[in-house]
Amino acid sequence: MSARSHTSNENSSPHAIHSTLRESIVEHLFIGQTLQWFWKHGVYDVEVLRSEFDAGGYDLVMTCCGIDRYIQLKTVLADKKPDRLKASMKLERKPGGCIVCVGVPDDLDPGGFVYRWFGDTPDKPLPAIGAMQVAKHTKGDATGAKNERPAHRVIPGSHFEQLPSLDALLDRLFGSTPLWGPLIA
Repeated sequence: MSARSHTSNENSSPHAIHSTLRESIVEHLFIGQTLQWFWKHGVYDVEVLRSEFDAGGYDLVMTCCGIDRYIQLKTVLADKKPDRLKASMKLERKPGGCIVCVGVPDDLDPGGFVYRWFGDTPDKPLPAIGAMQVAKHTKGDATGAKNERPAHRVIPGSHFEQLPSLDALLDRLFGSTPLWGPLIA
């Protein structure tokens, strides 16, 4: 079977088979778009730190003009609103912790990205998730049981705010600063 063959089974789509690659591509595109936005607006006091692995509940730390954001980045297909997403409770302990869910078109064109947001203002931690449903492992153990992940919670998709643009997302992430004022007029 060729690498380009397709079946009608959704789990055999490149998005399912190569989800780790997709997440890496989307992370790079997201970082690039964000840095490009700041560059175009004359903002150069920006840093991006990437977590080698997700032990702290976040994928990226973005700092802009002294504002730190600990970001858990999630990806879904743009035409599907996520029913629920899993997140580590460790993210609650990070100042400025938040979750950005990027809906991606089939071809991963960043012009088609849809942004969903779960978080608070830059000076506040992630809204409390401790009382939400405990997450379970995606794969079963040797007996097929999907054990609980006590340090992770299931966040309903309805808790995520869909944003109209990257500008709106950056406004949620960093708000107004003396360098650029409100991002959204």
